[in-house]
Amino acid sequence: MLIPCIDLQVGLAVQLVHGRKRELAVADVFGLLAKFKEYEWLHVIDLDAAMGKTPNPELVKKLCLSARTSYGMKVRVGGGLRTVAQAVRTAGWGAEQIIIGSAAFREGKLNLPFLNRLAGKLDRSRIVIALDTAKGHITTQGWRRTLKLRAEEVMAELQPFCGAFLCTDVDREGTMSGANLKWFRQLRKATHYPIIAAGGIKTRRQVAALERIGMDAAVGMAMYKNILR
Repeated sequence: MLIPCIDLQVGLAVQLVHGRKRELAVADVFGLLAKFKEYEWLHVIDLDAAMGKTPNPELVKKLCLSARTSYGMKVRVGGGLRTVAQAVRTAGWGAEQIIIGSAAFREGKLNLPFLNRLAGKLDRSRIVIALDTAKGHITTQGWRRTLKLRAEEVMAELQPFCGAFLCTDVDREGTMSGANLKWFRQLRKATHYPIIAAGGIKTRRQVAALERIGMDAAVGMAMYKNILR
């Protein structure tokens, strides 16, 4: 399954290279819903919140409600969800699932007390844990901090607290240089849980290759530049 993404920064839908350099920005954020309406799922990520800047909660909420009510899309929402209260509140905006990234870790280790509390408030099928990786190691805080942990090492321990994993190859994010299929195959061996792959995906052939591995594909830059073929 191909999943389009709306990444928000200062009220705009943006696409970044390696999570840092802005490559493009779209002011008509809601117009993207019409563009992506044929897809079953949509990712909405508040990059400002993820990076510790002023978040965009009202925009995220409106996008969730509009995607669901106007187009019948299922929405995953992430970015800066670092407390149980935030996660529960966001889940109430019409999001089918919420994405937990940085909050799943504390002082370089798994933050199991937080995840346990969250799983007590939300059904684990509604929780997706993001394991964003740069140079083989998990990154947090909007990809600003790198941990010693590797995604494949922690998946089994995280399974009781989620229904799926979102795994982004930060080294290829926004580059359209092709999906790192070798890495995704390693991840597939580490868990039987659903995995959404992201980072560098450019062609439908790569989406099909990920499908054969048993993964969905979250695509950003290639869709915004209308070059996904």
